Amino acid sequence: MLKVLYGLKNFEGKSKFKTWLYSITYNECITQYRKERRKRRLMDALSLDPLEEASEEKMPKPEEKGGLDRWLVYVNPIDREILVLRFVAELEFQEIADIMHMGLSATKMRYKRALDKLREKFAGIAET
Repeated sequence: MLKVLYGLKNFEGKSKFKTWLYSITYNECITQYRKERRKRRLMDALSLDPLEEASEEKMPKPEEKGGLDRWLVYVNPIDREILVLRFVAELEFQEIADIMHMGLSATKMRYKRALDKLREKFAGIAET
């Protein structure tokens, strides 16, 4: 609703108001869908094994226990940033390496180790 109110001054009348309003609504829905898809991709990358998806009832979901931030506290800040840039911003490893001022192989290794560490945490929780 706020996007509509703030964008009202930019409405030029080249199309019907209804069309303009629909395009704002559509674009916001797409944005929300992409955010949720990124979160799901991160959670999928952290999963232990595709076979364990059947036993998800016993594993607590991170959303229920404080969100993704709760899980990302288990990795150091640099690795956390790499994970966020990869899954949330959907950047390629070379782009992440450039942003972080690291080599490409170092970036990939930190990414792998961070995921391994989070998988270990998931394994510990799934066993309890």
